[in-house]
Amino acid sequence: MNKHHESTGPIDTQQVTLRGPADLADALPYLLGFHPDDSVVLVALHGGRGRFGGRLRHGIPQSETEWGRVADQLADCLISDSGRRGDRPDAIVLFLCQDPDTGEAPHEVMERLRPFAQLLRTACGSLDVPVLEALCISNGRYWSYCCPDGRCCPRDGNPLALPGTTVMAAAATYAGIQVRGSLRELEQRLVPWSGAHAPEQLRALDEVGAAMVTRILDPHGRSQVAGETLNLARCLLERVGRTPVLPAEGAADFRDDGLIGHDEAAAVILGLQDRETRDRAARWMEGSEGHAALRLWRALARRCVGPYMEHAAAPLALAAWVSWSTGDEPGARVALSLALRADPDYTFAQLLHQACNEGVDPEKLRRCLREEEEEALKSAAGEGAPRPEATVPRRAGRVRSGASAGSSATTRSRKAAVRTRPVTPANPGTAHARRRERLPRGRQEGRDGTSG
Repeated sequence: MNKHHESTGPIDTQQVTLRGPADLADALPYLLGFHPDDSVVLVALHGGRGRFGGRLRHGIPQSETEWGRVADQLADCLISDSGRRGDRPDAIVLFLCQDPDTGEAPHEVMERLRPFAQLLRTACGSLDVPVLEALCISNGRYWSYCCPDGRCCPRDGNPLALPGTTVMAAAATYAGIQVRGSLRELEQRLVPWSGAHAPEQLRALDEVGAAMVTRILDPHGRSQVAGETLNLARCLLERVGRTPVLPAEGAADFRDDGLIGHDEAAAVILGLQDRETRDRAARWMEGSEGHAALRLWRALARRCVGPYMEHAAAPLALAAWVSWSTGDEPGARVALSLALRADPDYTFAQLLHQACNEGVDPEKLRRCLREEEEEALKSAAGEGAPRPEATVPRRAGRVRSGASAGSSATTRSRKAAVRTRPVTPANPGTAHARRRERLPRGRQEGRDGTSG
């Protein structure tokens, strides 16, 4: 099992009294910041009054043979992580969230997942932390696995409260906290294309990757490519930033996609596989520049199609960093989850994930990046070198019309591969223990045509 998980949420200091399963079911999206479809969620409780502590979310395994192992690992992750922070939980609340498959009734989902719920309860109990309540949420209804009374917990379940009508909704509104939609909707903004334009983007990635090989083998060419990548990324960032944000997320993403040519996207995606290049791009993190960068990183993550899906770890981690830096922790966690799904060994995402879980103030990381930027500017000024400017067209042909204008800039592909271990991050780009080269697709041996 991938042990990367979400263990905190946006509501940590609000005092809200929840009086039963209905209130708990209603509170779940506010605890995470989104509706966790197809998820198992464990929430730690502390003290006699049941104060919420760490949260852990993980996808429900499709194979029932994995349920026992996953249950043991999830219970251990939540309880041991809480203990390391000096606050071992006194109890746990468990949620299983899944909508019915075609032809399946909601109560059948509840019964199908009942053995998984029991395995999770047993796993927590074996670590001396009881499960206070275990709920199944499906198709707008909820059931309690802990209540045998059919009068309060009928076979067809109870309906969830109407949005905005509960004490938790009032507290969240007062605190300025919003539920960002479903997990599936948030992920859809970041997953690679699979439609008609995906083959065009794949062709561009192959062509740009093939052209880069001879350049990355030469140290001087490698340095040139890094500069070209950042110049092109800066040009795209400014282009995106000049375009107003649309209120509808789907329409906004569609328009952002049309601002970037296939060749441009390929060059920046491949260039960001270099750690130093990616770390310099991470400095675009604040104000209007940060919001434009987030739109750019999302758009590039959507371009990592087919066998280049693993390359999405870089733009996804950058999107997570900007989201976290600007106060959008739920958005950061979704992007980090996808980054670690694309490449579980991606160190930058691992460090950001750990920092989120440990409650590290992102200002510490921002300060380090600001200092690096100031040093770089001073060094360039001392050498009399002008600030690099973009050398690509200000506007590319719209992708949706099939045009693809762009740059011939290319760079090497490199990724971090380290074992997960406790790290206290001070700078997201300084803890890479060892790296293995990732050459463009089709130029490696023994990889079955995929990039590694």
